Amino acid sequence: MRVLTYNVHSCRGTDGVVAPERIARVIAATGADVVCLQELDVHRPRSGRIHQAEVLARTLEMDFHFHPALRLAAEEYGDAILSRYPLRLIRSGPLPQPSRLHEPRGALWVELDVDGTRWQLLNTHLGLAPGERRQQALALSAWLEAAHELPPVLLCGDLNSLPGSRVHRVLGSSLREAQRALRPARPRPTFSTRFPWICLDYIYASREVEVVSAEVVDTALARVASDHFPLLVEVRHAPVQSRQTHAAARSDAMQPHA
Repeated sequence: MRVLTYNVHSCRGTDGVVAPERIARVIAATGADVVCLQELDVHRPRSGRIHQAEVLARTLEMDFHFHPALRLAAEEYGDAILSRYPLRLIRSGPLPQPSRLHEPRGALWVELDVDGTRWQLLNTHLGLAPGERRQQALALSAWLEAAHELPPVLLCGDLNSLPGSRVHRVLGSSLREAQRALRPARPRPTFSTRFPWICLDYIYASREVEVVSAEVVDTALARVASDHFPLLVEVRHAPVQSRQTHAAARSDAMQPHA
């Protein structure tokens, strides 16, 4: 399964143009099966009053769930999960907002039916202030504790946090960060597309998940479509017992025989 996380910046590119069709082309080119999106507009004048999540899902021929972290009269702004696989909403809601001066944040949890295996997938976008991010990560850890009752589990999103920060220590206590699962060195940057210098976007996986590949999608189109690059990860369900049995078999096969 190919999973993508992408902060689309209200589909406004670095050229100032709002173009959902351009975001859809970036996503389609990756071959992603499941897409976690942040910073989507719904019925907002600044982006043509369309439902961006619905438009992207329809263009990509995917089902979707949207959660508005922010509501202003008829306008909404928030996060979505799009999927080629059947998906069922488990939970959506706000995350702690310690100050009304901070933008509201939320999270979305769906269950995916991937060829008979049920995956728990969470998508979020954490705040800009360190204190609020810590509170939000702790709140998310309670969601994850419940999700771990029905593994495998994936967590995607824009965490607005440096690798190794307290947010990652909280979330990483039960999950592995996909880029570092393959490359222990510092993850490749996802922000900004003009001057890539920091990783803010992550995909985390539970121990029942094998991370096959992880790639920051740095294409010419992605450089202009948003201020973040998408992160694409290929995963497969690999139950721990099966992996241990396979590793033991490989070890036995490498032993000299009389």
